[in-house]
Amino acid sequence: MITEQELAELSFADAPKIITDGVPGPKAAELLAEAPEFESMTRGGGGFPLVFDVGKGVTVKDPDGNLYIDVSAGVGVSSVGRSHPRVIEAIKRQSQILTHASDISNTRRGELAKKIASIAPPGLRNNCISYFTQSGSGALECAIKFARRVTGRNQILAFHGAYHGVWAASNAITTGDQYRRGYGPFMGGVIHAPYPYAYRFPLPLGDKSCEEVCGDYVDYLLNTPYTAADDVAAVIVEPVQGEGGYVPPAPEFFLKVKAACEKHGALFVADEVQAGTGRTGKMWSIEHSGVEPDLITFGKGMGGDLPMAGVIMRKDLAQQLDDMSQPQTFAANAVSSAVTMTNIDVIQEGELVTRAAQLGKEVLDRVQAASENLPIIGEARGRGLMIGIELVKDRETREPADGDMMMKVVMGLLANGIIMVPCGRNGNVLRLMPSLTITRDYMNKAVDILLDVLGTV
Repeated sequence: MITEQELAELSFADAPKIITDGVPGPKAAELLAEAPEFESMTRGGGGFPLVFDVGKGVTVKDPDGNLYIDVSAGVGVSSVGRSHPRVIEAIKRQSQILTHASDISNTRRGELAKKIASIAPPGLRNNCISYFTQSGSGALECAIKFARRVTGRNQILAFHGAYHGVWAASNAITTGDQYRRGYGPFMGGVIHAPYPYAYRFPLPLGDKSCEEVCGDYVDYLLNTPYTAADDVAAVIVEPVQGEGGYVPPAPEFFLKVKAACEKHGALFVADEVQAGTGRTGKMWSIEHSGVEPDLITFGKGMGGDLPMAGVIMRKDLAQQLDDMSQPQTFAANAVSSAVTMTNIDVIQEGELVTRAAQLGKEVLDRVQAASENLPIIGEARGRGLMIGIELVKDRETREPADGDMMMKVVMGLLANGIIMVPCGRNGNVLRLMPSLTITRDYMNKAVDILLDVLGTV
């Protein structure tokens, strides 16, 4: 396993370090004020009061020279940190040979497809075909199209709290209000079912677990007459729900959903865009459940510094798709492919997946212990280095922390040099999702500052 000293050399030393009187500093503030004049603020981070200037490992500098520890990893993208030396070398080497090749075959993309087949989860490992895109939204678009073509069916079943992208079909199965309100009507044939979010589950459980109730309901929908779910091509589910609040259900839910899919004849699609690439202590988060998916979507941490996403599907399914039916001009260019293979090598050779499981447990145990004296923490949960901390106004009633409270927390963290991005259905969940290369020292510094800030709000 890679050593702490080796990991420390990948980032700037002495983080965090704020040298301006406040954040954003004057140079960053000027750039932020100018941005809406030239660039759309519909992007997710448009309103975040930070400007990235230099990135190294898990650390970031802004234009004023302030140094931050980024425990958001660029929203789960920088799996091996920013500008990893081996990644930079791969970019230099490959860019001198071949960059763009259209969607015609190139040597690097062929090597990448083989590598992905070798690391795919059981059921797909060495029995799969990869289709490449540039973004997670694109991967979900293609997964939906492929599932409909293979099954000859129309409907898609997804879940409350889901985030699967913001294009056409992917936006239709995403549930966040900010992505939907005013943009409809959306693609028809979409059904949403409850996700096992135990902390805020709206239905009585009796003597069953949240996972049992949700799994049984999916089976009811798919396999009972008169539910109108009579033409379902695929069930698409996040093995750990991401934007919905970092919710990690027990395996029983996925086992029940998979069984219901098989009975109905629907495909089981695991959306691994945010939870995959080692983040949860397994290369793929669905591996925690023992379920063998029919398709996987991937993105974010696979490409890291360069865009890379796609769909992994069983060979027998892929063989039913029409050749040349889904062009993708810029997908898997030679440089992105070389970088993705390098990321996978760095993760495997450094045993970063095992380390993510260990370090994640240490952090979660620490936050849960601290929560006894911090009533603002309603629940801390997670798997590996995918940890959600749900903040509340009242622990007894579970009333969510409001926007003012969350702003105080996020800005308090930023003022102390910690980049942390909220999520959740109520916008009240802090997420710890650092690069897998974060040192224990920087991880503990970030948690120290987090707990101090929470104690003052």
